[in-house]
Amino acid sequence: MSMNIILFAIPVFFLLIAVELIAEKTKKTDYYRLNDAITSLSIGGLSRIMGVMKNLAPFTIYILLYEHFALFELKQTIWVWIAAFVVYDFLYYWNHRFGHEMSFFWAAHVVHHSSEDYNLTTALRQSSGSFFNFIFFLPLAFLGVDPVLLVTVASVNLVYQFWVHTRHVGKLGFIEWFMVTPSNHRVHHAQNQIYLDRNYGGVFIVWDRLFGSYQDELDDEKPIYGVRKALKSWNPFYANIQVYKQLIQDSIHTQKWPDKFKVWFGRTGWRPDDVSQKFPLARVDLSQFSPYQTDISLITKIYSVLQYVIISLLAVYLLINASSLAMSYQLGISFVVIASSINLAWIMENKLIAIWLEGLKLIAASVFLFNADLGVYASVGFIPVLVSVILLVQMYYQRKTQFLNSSGLNTLKN
Repeated sequence: MSMNIILFAIPVFFLLIAVELIAEKTKKTDYYRLNDAITSLSIGGLSRIMGVMKNLAPFTIYILLYEHFALFELKQTIWVWIAAFVVYDFLYYWNHRFGHEMSFFWAAHVVHHSSEDYNLTTALRQSSGSFFNFIFFLPLAFLGVDPVLLVTVASVNLVYQFWVHTRHVGKLGFIEWFMVTPSNHRVHHAQNQIYLDRNYGGVFIVWDRLFGSYQDELDDEKPIYGVRKALKSWNPFYANIQVYKQLIQDSIHTQKWPDKFKVWFGRTGWRPDDVSQKFPLARVDLSQFSPYQTDISLITKIYSVLQYVIISLLAVYLLINASSLAMSYQLGISFVVIASSINLAWIMENKLIAIWLEGLKLIAASVFLFNADLGVYASVGFIPVLVSVILLVQMYYQRKTQFLNSSGLNTLKN
């Protein structure tokens, strides 16, 4: 049910992104950068794929608690659905708040905040590593909320949060008082000191007003998006492990055993004194802030969009057919999607080795299409492969020319 709702919502998501891009063009704003948008979308794709595998155990635990320890037997009525939705959002508030205020949960949630842009693609920039968030929602099992109802309200809650990730919608009057809106959610994504760790609500902002974490978007304080320890990469895999890597290193390097534990479960940003002195972390200077960027050519942009489309189609195919595919096929497609997404990031970071790896990928794709029993689909599949080869060759010679010019070798030859 949950997966179906989200799958049905995907075309709507992309339609709204297209509408926002039209608004971007019409209003001449600069809220989108191609490499950042592709990174956000790639991270979202990886999150959905990981969700197929990682949600099985938590859902099983929830079902066991529901079947054996539910205190009430709730009938499936509209009022029960509404009550479950409101209680779920209340629990989501605390899940989200812990996601910002405890290092262990922040390590997973930081992925969503790592973009230094704020647009509808940012909404899809979801973590692949939130393995323990389900514990916040276990009270619903004891209350007798049916597992199918749980995933339904969770999906609706998640889908609602998509539209608030835009800068094209201003304040919405009295709605700001009780609903999460684009304005108060922009505050949540900002790293300005006054906006830091505010507005945790998913659908209802009333929880923030009740528990002292609300902050209005100020006219004289423009939000600066991203996190203090900037990602500085387009790599969707690194985005998911960045903070985990730091926490592991800090817990290894600190000499005090209590601190090895506190590194993980202390307040987000806390580091042992001996570690912070020996291994200081660079922080963003907001007074001189400029977002991470790599300049890529038009050919690279076209190639990146084409590869993202192909990768996305593979991911959607996996999500739709996961229940009917053998585990070996699921793992194989997942590997191709993840590896291709990482190499696409390297393409956008102008790493020369990525071109060679892309070449190997295209050779492997050609061999697969030639040998697989796909009939007419094989012929169709060769078209994007051929286009990719042409673009890749052009990209290679463009990079080679740039290297020769920058090194002065062409001048020496002449």
